[in-house]
Amino acid sequence: MTTLTHYPLSVLPVFFVVLWIAAWIGALGFKNLRTVIDAQREDFAVIQGATLTLLALIIGFTFSMALTRYDQRKNLEEDEANAIGTEYVRADFLPQTEAAKVRALLVSYTEQRILYYTTRDDKELAEINARTAKLQTDLWSTIRPPATAQPHQVMALVVSGMNDVLNSQGYTQAAWLNRIPVGAWYLVAALSICAMMLVGIGAHEHKVRRGLFVVLPLVIAVALFLIADIDSPRRGLINVIPQNLEILLQSLPR
Repeated sequence: MTTLTHYPLSVLPVFFVVLWIAAWIGALGFKNLRTVIDAQREDFAVIQGATLTLLALIIGFTFSMALTRYDQRKNLEEDEANAIGTEYVRADFLPQTEAAKVRALLVSYTEQRILYYTTRDDKELAEINARTAKLQTDLWSTIRPPATAQPHQVMALVVSGMNDVLNSQGYTQAAWLNRIPVGAWYLVAALSICAMMLVGIGAHEHKVRRGLFVVLPLVIAVALFLIADIDSPRRGLINVIPQNLEILLQSLPR
């Protein structure tokens, strides 16, 4: 399930086929229940309606989880750009040599952060993370000597700003790793299959009702695809664009 949800484009066909099969299993595999259901049609309709309502609520809740995580990733991208831009300005408080080096490192650092948001290749991502870690070490090593030599309040602003730059990267990485729990996906999948089997059981032989075997699985599959797409920061169609970092990079003198 984890591998499936990491590739949102595969969620739509897989869930559609599974739910379509579940509906037909309900229709063809429980024919012996038809007499019982006909005798208690109202009770069955209550169970079926309650199951579909619960499924809708769970899908809505899961969508809310995905959307919250997406908004968090967007906000953290903005925070990263603000932190880098602030530290670039505060570099004026450093001695001339260190200030020039910090500015150059921050430009390179911003470029790597943009690549982090836009890359889709796992191997390239590992290389970006390695370069980012080296740049972080170089940035901290550059401001440490002057900060130690002149431990006053102005220099504390520089150290604090650099700390924000480094922390914002960690917060962003944690947010990108924060996905909808696998258990939630299993719950949605199990409830969807159960709901479609109930639809199949109650469909009888009417061809009109059997249209639900295509429409309802497709609607549910599309909804789950949208959730998986929003929840996938790299392989979905809806991604966080590092527009704040790109604007910042364009504004930084080189």
